[in-house]
Amino acid sequence: MSHMQKLQDLITKSVIPDIQDALDEIFEEIAGNKEASEDAKEEIEELREFKADLEDVLEDIKNGDMDEEEAKELIDDIIEAQSSNNEEEDFGFKEED
Repeated sequence: MSHMQKLQDLITKSVIPDIQDALDEIFEEIAGNKEASEDAKEEIEELREFKADLEDVLEDIKNGDMDEEEAKELIDDIIEAQSSNNEEEDFGFKEED
């Protein structure tokens, strides 16, 4: 299996569903409180932007605008972030300082 196929599978079967689960949890919390905090609004926006970025990566794969080396680097970054138990993680990816 090519790195691009592995990346596509990782994004569609793991990362995007994790983002969607995180969004669902935030919306449930908001529904319970009847109001969204600024932190919740910010996190929703970040998750939506991140999901859009991932969809762009999928489009790049589909259009052949990504090479195997770039795909491998993204896979490695995703796996490293997902395996980290760092408290500063957010939806499977570390916050950049």
